[in-house]
Amino acid sequence: MQPILRIIVGSRNPVKINAAKHIFSLFFTEHNIDCQGIDAPSGVPAQPIGEEQTRLGAENRVSYCQQHYEADFYVAMEGGAEQFSYGAATFAFVVIANSEQSSIGRSSNLPLPQTMYNALLTGQELGDIMDQAFNTQNIKQRGGAIGLLTNNHATRESTYTQALTLAMAPFLYPELFQQ
Repeated sequence: MQPILRIIVGSRNPVKINAAKHIFSLFFTEHNIDCQGIDAPSGVPAQPIGEEQTRLGAENRVSYCQQHYEADFYVAMEGGAEQFSYGAATFAFVVIANSEQSSIGRSSNLPLPQTMYNALLTGQELGDIMDQAFNTQNIKQRGGAIGLLTNNHATRESTYTQALTLAMAPFLYPELFQQ
């Protein structure tokens, strides 16, 4: 019988839970992965603006999970947007932690139309803006803005998966990261 690796994800969004389960299944092939999503407060606005708010949201979710649940790993993903010097974009921060260490990762940027970014500044969430623009419903729990704006060549889950893969490095080589 394979040992169980328990993962707590700071969200009930199936896209985030599936991304975490996928990554841990790749890295821990000798384990059964028990990946559960819970409601964890981000402590930031529903639509974070800027890298600092977005990173803090993911960190706060992981911290909440660590304080309230027993698991082998804790994971959070927080999507945000920012007006960079080269244009508006959306991205995500990911945090992975266990009892010994944590790691922060970040996704690549998806360029956003300026009008959509401006709508975010009024307090709207990107998922709602995308649903309105593309006549979809609850896209944030499926392919997200990434899926819509790339004709599904990339998705919200694939972006989280890449960021989580990169954030696993300190857990694979702790001796290098703890020097």
